[in-house]
This record gives sequence, structure tokens and C-alpha cells, in this order.
Amino acid sequence: MKTAQAKIQKFGSLLSAMVMPNIGVFIGWGLLTALFIDTGWTPNAYLNKLVSPILTYLLPCLIGYTAGSNIYGRRGGVIGAFATMGAVVGADVTMLVAGMILGPVAAICIRAFDKAVEGKVKPGLEMLVDNFSLGIIGFVICIIGYVGVAPIMTAIQTVLTGGVQYLTDHNMLPLTELFVQPAEILFLNNAINHGIMTPLGLQQAAEAGKSVLFLVEASGAAWVGLSLAFAIFGNKSAKKSAPGAVIIMFFGGIAEVCFPYCLTMPLTIIGPILGNMFSLFVLTNFGGGVVGPVSPGSVISYYMMTPKACMLVNTIAYFGSLAISFAGAAIVLKAFKHDEEEEGIKELAATADAKIQKLNKVIFACDAGMGSSAMGVTILKKKLEEIGLKPEIKHVAVADIPKDADVVVTNVNLEERAKMSLEGTNIPILTLSNFMDQTEYERIIVEIQRVLGHDVPDVFCKDNIVLNAKYANKEEAIKACADIFIKGGYTDESYKADMLQRDKEASVYLGNGVALPHGLASSKETIKNSGICFVQVPDGVDFNGEKAYLLVGVAGKGEEHVELLGKIGQTLMDEGVIEKLKNSTSKEEVINLLNL
Repeated sequence: MKTAQAKIQKFGSLLSAMVMPNIGVFIGWGLLTALFIDTGWTPNAYLNKLVSPILTYLLPCLIGYTAGSNIYGRRGGVIGAFATMGAVVGADVTMLVAGMILGPVAAICIRAFDKAVEGKVKPGLEMLVDNFSLGIIGFVICIIGYVGVAPIMTAIQTVLTGGVQYLTDHNMLPLTELFVQPAEILFLNNAINHGIMTPLGLQQAAEAGKSVLFLVEASGAAWVGLSLAFAIFGNKSAKKSAPGAVIIMFFGGIAEVCFPYCLTMPLTIIGPILGNMFSLFVLTNFGGGVVGPVSPGSVISYYMMTPKACMLVNTIAYFGSLAISFAGAAIVLKAFKHDEEEEGIKELAATADAKIQKLNKVIFACDAGMGSSAMGVTILKKKLEEIGLKPEIKHVAVADIPKDADVVVTNVNLEERAKMSLEGTNIPILTLSNFMDQTEYERIIVEIQRVLGHDVPDVFCKDNIVLNAKYANKEEAIKACADIFIKGGYTDESYKADMLQRDKEASVYLGNGVALPHGLASSKETIKNSGICFVQVPDGVDFNGEKAYLLVGVAGKGEEHVELLGKIGQTLMDEGVIEKLKNSTSKEEVINLLNL
């Protein structure tokens, strides 16, 4: 199943990789359309003359060039553009799809020719052979495009356009969201948007001055609504990280940061489905739409591509979609409340047969290599610098991972595709499931440190356990916990004062004979590694009139501080476990009971 999903993602990425590098030009064309056509914000007959040639000639040839260069570099790009021009001239409709076909075909042909004559060309004739081979092969494919491909693609595109028009006329376009939204969370969003909807949308926009098809996948409102629901009604981990996802999705349009939340509770996909259904219903029935691709899917891009006549309708569609998605996801979260451990967004994995040998080049890969991976690079770079590591870190598309990488970081849903890209190598892959969860980055850092041979202590081990201890007062007991952390390399000496100050500000005694000594919010900067210690005091130690028989000390690095506190608190809610810990005679038993 995972392999099949990865293959579908890979094919989708091939399509989107032909369009994504040219999105800036598409947006530029959209701005020309929004401003200068007859129904634009500032109609201008002179500047309007730019709109049609760019759509008819430049955009298809750019796609042909990009598609060819993806396969065979600049030489493949040149012949791809040449071949595409034949279909462009021979057709009555925009030949974006022809560029996605002829570009790769032409590049494959010239690559095959070059391999066939490699080493057989006489010295001094290389340039002559290179130029004439490209010219002759390009000439042949250009003619084929003009005579054969253009009529076929015109017929296919006419059928597709007619099908879309039928769905629109019969109010059926919203039903596509039943398939589009689930496909998005499998990281097929770029394939759907740039591989399918953008070419069809450009054709429709050329005829009508706008298109709803650009918003079938790319309207980010529904994902803003879902993330907002997790920020308010999700569990502890979601409440910490989802607010950041809301901001990034709303202003930045990086949908990948939202998908992991939905994957933790798949039923919440109901929210985005209903939200985008509402949006498409409003847009198709009340004359909404945009003039070009909304990429990235932020509210800024959305309004930049909105024509003047559609401002009100598009606003209702956007914020209505956001509200409905929020309500749908919130209802599911409230009805099916799930525990922290069920989230599944804490997974960290490394390929079993690969170990990090050195750390000179780190690759952060996402589907398109432009959104979530760019954000991930910034976070990962900062955290590596905090521990004194400054490798080269790049963000790329998962299909373009270089073979000279020392380690690859990617989303868990893209791991299979990363393995395909790295087939034949032994490069380790580290995965994370939530681009917004700081704890996952912390775990990646720890993993990197350990395999590089850095001295990183375990969070909880036998050396962190003391049985049958006696203390005259709580200060002495808290200091004992701090000493364990200092000796184990978890913190420096200043953490001892912070732990004492924390108890002065608010008692660390929990109840049921348990105290939970820990530091201040500002202590996170002095903690080297996350750690937990356990001290058993059979006779008890006084905490403001209460007896503590068990002390569980916590030193949490970064975002792990709150997570560790919550996990321990949940374990110690069981009075049976507390009683067993009071009477434990072996460190192994303590480790098993705390289950950390």
C-alpha cells in the first residue's frame, strides 16, 4: 500500500515539477489579467495585448523547457521548448498539457542519441554533432507536435473543458472535494493543483477572465479552519504547535504543515471537505473565481488573484469555508477525544541499514521542495547551531535528493519516495510527522548526536535512580535531584538554584506522597539534554506539612519540558503504581513501572 502511494506521489511530483518552477510567471500573467483586461481593476487596452501571447506561447514553452530540463538539463530544456512550439502553433487552445508531454519526450530522445554516439564522435566535431542532432531531432518532434499532437490534445482538452463545464453547470463541482481533500493529506496536493487544475484553469481563465478550477485544491481556507480547531480543541501537543500552523497556512500558504494534524484523527477531514464544498458552491453559483494560480495558497495570494467583480463572492467563499471547516473538525475532535499517545505525530525513524557517518550536508526534502522543507531548514539549522554543528543544509523536492547527502530529513509520509530517490545508496533517512512540532526536531538532533558519537545521556536510566534515601528537609531532597542531573551531564550547576526557586514560587508537591521537582521556564536555556530522575524516600520528607515519599525530577530541553511533566503526571495518577514505587527494591522495577 505504501509503495503504491509512493508511486502515485512520484508521478504527481513529475507533473507538478514541470509547473512549479514557473509559478512566478503564472502569477505575473494573473496580475496582468487581473489589472488590465476589460473587466480588470484598471482596464488598459494597450497593456492587455500582453495577456494572450504570454498564455498562448510563453507559458506552454516554459513548461516544455522545464519538463525537458528536469530530464536532461539545459540541452533537454532547449529541445523541449522547441518541440512544444509545434503543438502551440498547431492548436486552437492553450497547449500547457502538450508541453508536459512533448518536453519530456524530446529530452528523452536527445539523451538517447547522445548516449548512442558517446565516444564515437571525432575530435573537433563535437559541437557540430551536438547542434545538428538537437536541431534535427527537435525539428522532427516539432513537426509531429504540429501535425499530430496538437489536434489530439485540442480534442482531449475540449472534452476535459466540456466535462468541467458540465460539472459546473450542474452544481457538481463541489463533489470533487470528496476525492481532492483526502488526496491532499497523502501529499498529492501539488500534483492535483499544478498537474491538473492549473492547466485546465488557465484555459478557462483565457476564455472567461477567471476560473474556479484554480481553487478546487488551492484555497487554503479549509486548512486554516482545521488547524484552528486543533489549536482550540486538540490535545496538549496540538494546542502547542497548531497555532503556528494556523499563522503559516493563513499568511504563508504551506498546507503541508496542516496535514499531520488531520492524519492524527482522519475523521477531521470532514471539516475541509465540507468547507471546500461550500466554497465551490458559492463560487460556481454566484460568479466567483480567480484569474490565475493561487500559489502558495495563502490569503495574500488569494486576494491578489481575485478580480474586482469577484471580491465579495470570493470573500464569502473563503471565510465561509474557513468557518465550516473549523466547525466540522471541532465537532469531530469533541466527539472523539483521543489521548496524547494516540496522536502518532511523535514518530522518529531512521533507515535500519544506514548510519550517519559524517554531517557535512543535510537535505530536508518535501514534496515540491519549496514550502514546508524551506521552513524545516530554518528550524533545523538553528537547532544544529545550538549544539555547535554547522553543516550545509538544503531544501529540495523529494524526487531530487542528491546522492552526496550525509543525511536526509523528510515527512514520514514521503519516506518511501525518499527511499526510491536514494535507491542504491546507504544514506540514512530521518522522518518527522509534524513540521510544526519542536519536540520532533529535538529528537532528530538527539539522534544525530548519538550516531555521531556525541555523549548524549539517556532520558531515564539506572544511574538516575536512588533508592532508600533520607533527607532532613525538602531543600536537601531537591538538591539531590539536581545533583543527579548535573553529574549525568543533563544540566549545569545553575539548574540547582532554579529547582529550589521553582518550589518557592509554587510547591512542587503533587499529592499522594509524590513531589515533582523541576526548573523555571527560563531554565530551558541551561538544560543540555532532557532527563528524568527518581528518588525514593521511605521515611518521607516534609513539603510544607505534606510527606513526599517519591521525588521525580524533570529537566526538559526545549518543548520537551511540558511533555515530560505531562507524561509523568499521567503515570503517577495511578495510586497502585505509586504504592509499588514506594516499595520497589530494584531499579529495573522502577524503570518498568514509570514506563518512560
